[in-house]
Amino acid sequence: MKFWDWNFTFEILPLLARAALVTLEATVIGFVVAAILGLCFAIGRMFGPKWLSIPLAGFIEFIRSTPLLIQIFFIYFVFPEFGVEIDAMTAGVLALGLHYATYCSEVYRAGLANIPRGQWEASTALNMSTFHVFRDVIIPQAIPPIVPALGNYLVALFKDTPLLSAIAVLELMQTAKIIGSENFRYTEPITLVGLIFLIFSLIAAALVRAVEVWLRRRVTHS
Repeated sequence: MKFWDWNFTFEILPLLARAALVTLEATVIGFVVAAILGLCFAIGRMFGPKWLSIPLAGFIEFIRSTPLLIQIFFIYFVFPEFGVEIDAMTAGVLALGLHYATYCSEVYRAGLANIPRGQWEASTALNMSTFHVFRDVIIPQAIPPIVPALGNYLVALFKDTPLLSAIAVLELMQTAKIIGSENFRYTEPITLVGLIFLIFSLIAAALVRAVEVWLRRRVTHS
């Protein structure tokens, strides 16, 4: 048996390409959930009343302290026991988003904490509502410095998508394992999956750097 079969490689590429789209979908949706929930967590923990901030802090630490794989299993297998039926893809994306929301919340907290107190006082003096203070003053200043950290979590989330194979989501790793088991050849599919992850991670890192540079230029010219 040859170590590498190019004919087999080109044969399985379309299958892996379709699986890559599933992986990208899980990554994008999961990160959007993480980014939005993370901001809500950060604001609630920093500025919410004690009855909200204290339990929220405990919840964040609990999620951060337990493995993502267990959270995926819990959402997919335990939620139905309480009448909440979720398909595998939705459960996986929800688990990814919730898990990384707790990490993103700490990044947001750092960004919000660095806003000068004078900005808050000036907004209060202008009689701005809390919503408009965050939307127009605080968040536009807090986001640019933390883009690199958020980008790191985007790449990390992308590299954690193979965990979804544990609940039979047909992403890249699950597809590669199925191809290998059907053809008794694992070298080509596993190697291709590794290369695809490497390429996508490099592209994501480059996009994050581009966004960072764009935001810096925008702040400089504003």
